[in-house]
Amino acid sequence: MRKELWFGFSIMGLVLLSIVWMLLGVDKITHGHQGLLMLSLVVIAIMLGFPTAFTLMGMGMIFTWLAYDGDIRRTLDLMVQAAYKSMANDVLIAIPLFVFMGYLVERANLIEKLFKSMHLAMARVPGSLAVATLVTCAIFATATGIVGAVVTLMGLLALPAMLRAGYSTSMAAGAITAGGCLGILIPPSVLLILYGATAGVSVVQLYAGAFFPGLMLAGLYVVYVIIMAKIKPQWAPPLSAEERRVDLPAPIRALPADAGNHAPRRLLQALKGKRNAEVPTGYVLRQLALVLLPGLLFVLLAAGTWRSVTTVQAEAQYDIQPIGAESSSSAPAEGGLQEPPTDGALQEPPAEGALQEPPVEGAVQEPPGAEPPPAAAAAAEPASAPAATAEAAAAERKPAPTWWWVGFAVLGALVAVFYLFLSFARLEIFKMLLASFFPLVVLILSVLGSIVFGLTTPTEAAAMGSLGGFLLAAAYRRLSMDVVKESVYLTAKTSAMVCWLFVGSAIFSAAFALLGGQELIEKWVLSMNLSKVEFLVLSQIVIFLLGWPLEWTEIIVIFMPIFIPLLDHFGVDPLFFGLLVALNLQTAFLSPPVAMSAFYLKGVAPPHVTLNQIFAGMIPFMGIQILAIFLLYQWPGIGLWLPQTLYGR
Repeated sequence: MRKELWFGFSIMGLVLLSIVWMLLGVDKITHGHQGLLMLSLVVIAIMLGFPTAFTLMGMGMIFTWLAYDGDIRRTLDLMVQAAYKSMANDVLIAIPLFVFMGYLVERANLIEKLFKSMHLAMARVPGSLAVATLVTCAIFATATGIVGAVVTLMGLLALPAMLRAGYSTSMAAGAITAGGCLGILIPPSVLLILYGATAGVSVVQLYAGAFFPGLMLAGLYVVYVIIMAKIKPQWAPPLSAEERRVDLPAPIRALPADAGNHAPRRLLQALKGKRNAEVPTGYVLRQLALVLLPGLLFVLLAAGTWRSVTTVQAEAQYDIQPIGAESSSSAPAEGGLQEPPTDGALQEPPAEGALQEPPVEGAVQEPPGAEPPPAAAAAAEPASAPAATAEAAAAERKPAPTWWWVGFAVLGALVAVFYLFLSFARLEIFKMLLASFFPLVVLILSVLGSIVFGLTTPTEAAAMGSLGGFLLAAAYRRLSMDVVKESVYLTAKTSAMVCWLFVGSAIFSAAFALLGGQELIEKWVLSMNLSKVEFLVLSQIVIFLLGWPLEWTEIIVIFMPIFIPLLDHFGVDPLFFGLLVALNLQTAFLSPPVAMSAFYLKGVAPPHVTLNQIFAGMIPFMGIQILAIFLLYQWPGIGLWLPQTLYGR
């Protein structure tokens, strides 16, 4: 019998022994113990290969019927109510739209161009092919969110290239499988939508919170590959000069120019005299426009963000006075309530015969420097108006924050380095990136930016992303009726699986709560007198172990409803807990025996690549995931800074 089967049967045996030990250790079997029995049987049935959604529904129905003492009517009522509650959840509408966007982007055939341009751009980096594979997987997984599609395509494209270059099979397989799994963490992620719908957490805030942890995890993968390529170069040998060579187009060679020439200087020289007699001036100008594009974008971005970060938002001022108080100004406000005219009203009697002010002739005059009379003050007001306006305009500005200066200093340094070392070979690589990398980045940032900055809801952004994927496939001439039909069919299939899973989860959770299983677990956990740290460590260990036999969808819909009610008692933010869980659930695709990414890769790998070699390549990346969880726990700001900055959490 294979090792994987032995491992699976061992896990099931441990679950069965736990059930027997629990039932034998109690004096009376209550409904709560039946709930725990239902939970254990669901895990065993899923490991035996039964469909998850219908297993959850079936077990929920059976144990609800037992809880209601055989009352089938109340059992069916519970099922209908749970199913309707799932159907009425508008957060789930974003799932088919994001999935449809992913399938359209996948069929635009961008991944081949993206991988080639990335590996040429990183040709001098140690382990360049593996680094390019991780970056390509991260970008493509973010655009699609479909782990199986990314791992399969990169297995067909990058694995043969790395094996031909002499890479270790384990290193190559680990980079592909780990990079392909990033789509379940980096937004837009279906996992985060399901967690938000289950835990009642804003999906917008989850997307904002998961952005930097996802980049951190991808960065740790890249750092690991570079370090191992330096320590053990036989695992990831450098590319040869022939593999790094970039072919120049004929007009560039006719300037004349070679790959090592400084592109901006040579193009400017080509505009003088007859040095470009064989090259059209329009072609040279177009190349110069491409050269100037990064600098122009930097200036526009800096100018646009400067105004937003230095402008003080004016608050509306209302001159509210107490009832009966007199206004500080004798002049009536325009459009306000005015005193009625006093014509015909009682007037003050004339003060004839009363004491009058003495004549001012020869009287004491105001000393010099005294305040001018009202007429003189009114005359001086127009002269001081420009100065007051300038002071008010200066008061509406505030200094730019430190992060803005640091960010644009780094970005400016990168732009300067780009121009300093821009040869014609690098210009060709830049054009390849413009055709493959930047369209995907623009699509991703437009979707995520519109969600994170509150311009659209996740559902509206998903619809916009679907339109973007449609236009991207059309722009690359990959859009056809067959592509649309296949994308719609796969979207319907995936969405139906996720939504049926959510319905099954709702029925199972309702039955589990009805039996009192949740209450029994809460009492058991609270009786342990755990601190907040101990609870987080225990919960993450449980989720890590569950990732071995189960997939992330099953963990989210079955076990998150058990953990979430305990968060309030231990003072854990559900958003922060969700980020820890999302990082942890990467293991569900990388941990045997149910490491689905390993089976995706094995299905397209050459025959000599064994499953054990793929599993061996996954283990270091699982260790990196544990390190990422530790870093996120030690510095929660990695995940919480962006939601706090944008939404004031």
